[in-house]
Amino acid sequence: MSAAYEPRRPRSWSTEVGALPAPPERTLVERLVRGPRVVRRTSRRLGRTGFFVFETIAHLTEAASRPGPGASAGRRARRLSWVCENLCTFLGLDVSVRGPRPPEPSVIVSNHQSYTDPLCILRHAPAFPIAKAEVVDWPLLGDAMRELGLLFVERGSALSGAGVLRRSRRLLAAGASVLAFPEGTTSMGADALPFRRGIFGIAAMDGVPVVPVTVRYASDEMAWVGSESFASHWARTAARRRNPVSVTFHDAIHPAAGEPPAARQVIREALPIHDPPRPRTY
Repeated sequence: MSAAYEPRRPRSWSTEVGALPAPPERTLVERLVRGPRVVRRTSRRLGRTGFFVFETIAHLTEAASRPGPGASAGRRARRLSWVCENLCTFLGLDVSVRGPRPPEPSVIVSNHQSYTDPLCILRHAPAFPIAKAEVVDWPLLGDAMRELGLLFVERGSALSGAGVLRRSRRLLAAGASVLAFPEGTTSMGADALPFRRGIFGIAAMDGVPVVPVTVRYASDEMAWVGSESFASHWARTAARRRNPVSVTFHDAIHPAAGEPPAARQVIREALPIHDPPRPRTY
């Protein structure tokens, strides 16, 4: 009698000598040398992004030169949301969304892993994001972000921070939402760093709800940390066929209870640190 057929185990299964390690993430150069398909994908996405940004800047500059009152805060926020939706498409960001959309106006707070975080959030929730002042110097994107009305804050400058908070109050009073990343820096995303209090005080003063948001990426390579340049990370992101992202909008918190610890805990509960342990398979 022939031996019983045993299906071949996939490489991801554990064995008696231990689970096989996951293959390392390929660098940008390793991706490009794989063949013309990756090169075409990367160049196509970067080319489309550059053309779109140029066209957006030209359109916004022309609109700003027209006589008469400018667009309302809500309309400018929706315009920014449309720009983010297109940039997500160009970068292959496959965004899945959970939870109710934030009410307007509201203060939206999120964990922070990459410059792609606001793109993924704003495409589904129009708002004005607070960004570090260094991004103004980024090629192409810096000019576009200035024209779109982003709120730039200089790190370590109390005067700049106070100015951004005043502008945030004016936007909230005009009916537009504000997006902030209270960690103040990016991380690998396994947990949320302690939150800074500034934007929470504005929400309490103006009686605006605080909406916690959790962003999770399928690959740790999406985290922009350390000394890697923006251009290098952008090109690596564009080289991948798909970049799955999960965005979870949590229930709004009343300003009186919307202090940093409460909002941070809501976000942390949806991060990997609180994932249930995966059962071992043999």
